[in-house]
Amino acid sequence: MKIVQKSIKFLTVLAIALCSFHGFASDTDKKHDDQNDGGMINTKEEVEAYILHHIQDSHDFNLFSYTNDAGERKHFGFPLPVIVSTSEGIKTFMSSEFHHNDDGTYVVTKGNVKLVKFHGKIYEIEAGDKVEFVDHHPTNAHKVLDFSITKSVMGVLLVGLLLLWWFSSLARQYKKRQVPTGFGRVLEPLVLYVRDEIARPNIGEKHYRRFTGYLMTVFFFIWILNLLGLTPLGFNVTGQLAVTACLAIFTLVIYTVSGNKHYWGHILWMPGVPVLIRPVLAIIELAGALVIKPFSLLVRLFANISAGHIVVMSLIAIMFTLKQSLGVVGATGLSLVLSFFITLIEVLVAFLQAYIFTMLSALFIGMAVEEAHH
Repeated sequence: MKIVQKSIKFLTVLAIALCSFHGFASDTDKKHDDQNDGGMINTKEEVEAYILHHIQDSHDFNLFSYTNDAGERKHFGFPLPVIVSTSEGIKTFMSSEFHHNDDGTYVVTKGNVKLVKFHGKIYEIEAGDKVEFVDHHPTNAHKVLDFSITKSVMGVLLVGLLLLWWFSSLARQYKKRQVPTGFGRVLEPLVLYVRDEIARPNIGEKHYRRFTGYLMTVFFFIWILNLLGLTPLGFNVTGQLAVTACLAIFTLVIYTVSGNKHYWGHILWMPGVPVLIRPVLAIIELAGALVIKPFSLLVRLFANISAGHIVVMSLIAIMFTLKQSLGVVGATGLSLVLSFFITLIEVLVAFLQAYIFTMLSALFIGMAVEEAHH
């Protein structure tokens, strides 16, 4: 138990130490670069636009930006590979060719294909030399099939490699000794916690070993990504609906395929109720198993993580939106204090959301493999 407490304290301190108080002057959108105050975000509308831009995925990795004495906007980061399927086949290039432009004005030409980036989406121009807009929607361009390595994809790959490295090392240590050393001592109590407190009681002694690997993968994958979202790296992977939907679909497939005769019998032809009611209950049970359960998994994780980022960014924005009424020192102090305490809560939420997703997945799987009781 002491090892568990020390492990949690270590990870919490590490996450707090890496907490990111993101600057609102680091937007990569050109419309912010053209402001008179050198790209600084001041008004409520600008803050809202920046926050929504921040929580979205990105084709490049921008660490920070600043405006030099000549009024030029400088960006520090690195580009990511853009891979798109166009009318002339697959086109690949680095995102730096868009020059941080996100309003569709900069055109990248690849062969006879002309591409623009608008609000994080890549479009292919169908006619003309530039994209035309009506009510902020492109009229002479269409979206391309995007296979790019975005910031979220990079976060998934990074965490996947980290987990593979950590747990491969832990497995090798178990072959040589009963008690792991080094970072393995941090991982071991967490692994035992997932196995003994989540998998075993919810799935049962007979079947829990089959699904413990998946549950551990989901738990650590979500938890580490949630913590990365609090660092200066600016990842918001679990705040992307596509990622949470994919995780929910994995759980759906597992408990659907693993469901035994007892499970499907209660869903399709509920025993102990009048025959005329059974078809109605079958429809309700099928909707619950195939739609409601995975939907609750994906929305809970997506909404909580996205809301957390929005709250933190909104509190940081106090130093800009209230600087006239509270002064620079007052607004900055209030912003930092509130942001610090809400970030502490976010560290707890990072663990809590990983725990809830894993617990519900184990519960749904346990319901599917539960043996009949006579």
